Amino acid sequence: MKNCRSFSTVRNSYQANRLLAFFFSILLLLPVGCTKKQDAKPRAATGKPAIVSLAPSLTEMIFAIGAGEQLVGRTTACDWPAAAAKVPVVGSFGRPSLEVLAAIHPDLVVDVDLADEEMGKKISALGIQQESITCKSPDDIPAALRKLGKLTGHTRVADSLANSISEGLALFKKRAESQKNKKSVYLEIWNDPFWTGGKGSYTSALIACAGGRNIGDAVEKEYFEVSQEWVIEKSPGMIACMYMANESSAADNVMNRPGWNSVAAVQHHQVYDRLDNNLFLRPGPRVLEGIARLHRMIYPNDRAEP
Repeated sequence: MKNCRSFSTVRNSYQANRLLAFFFSILLLLPVGCTKKQDAKPRAATGKPAIVSLAPSLTEMIFAIGAGEQLVGRTTACDWPAAAAKVPVVGSFGRPSLEVLAAIHPDLVVDVDLADEEMGKKISALGIQQESITCKSPDDIPAALRKLGKLTGHTRVADSLANSISEGLALFKKRAESQKNKKSVYLEIWNDPFWTGGKGSYTSALIACAGGRNIGDAVEKEYFEVSQEWVIEKSPGMIACMYMANESSAADNVMNRPGWNSVAAVQHHQVYDRLDNNLFLRPGPRVLEGIARLHRMIYPNDRAEP
């Protein structure tokens, strides 16, 4: 049958794979000076550079500025937009396969945080440009877009999108400043154990833009573990579960937790789940949509746009 391969074909394929693996092992042992020297700058001035993204937030930005066709590698966590699924996987978040990178040899690798501190040096040793682009708050997103625009040769679209996001953030902040009696918010990032965002976290800044007050701001940590007693004592006015429950509704589980009936959010049925976590936990071009949805959860009766 057509889908069946002969033993000789399988054997030949096996031998070819062994030769390929041997070739890569020799390539990685060569001194850096023996590899072909790459230009220090991406080829944006003369052509479109081939890009590998090691973070889902950067993958979203690359597609948003019109550079999606230049993406030749992504991580297993890069799941948006749908077109990203067609891009070959080169590894997990912040942890690429050096063998795969050597094989496809992109012009540029972008990341937000590499799992191995030496990984950046190893990527550079392959003659590949490596850039780290981090976003600690929504305010960092416009600058990240502009940087990606320069690196990919899409400055016009990137600058336009960056300006739109900057203007949108300014409007949300203006409305938040005028918000009286800010409602307290608890984002339950995980429930076993309980985790939330503290002062200085991306989620805290998002809540502030949405006009709420993060109960986690009482702790000088980016993300930290909390106890049920601590949440009950804070009695947040809104709770959002940033995960999916295995069998039942996460919101229902919160509503039925022993002792949580005194929490304001439980009393007023302002506990939410089944959310697109990427809108709230992933710094990217959809940040304004995330803030708008968060505001509607915090203040369900306020439908006014900023």
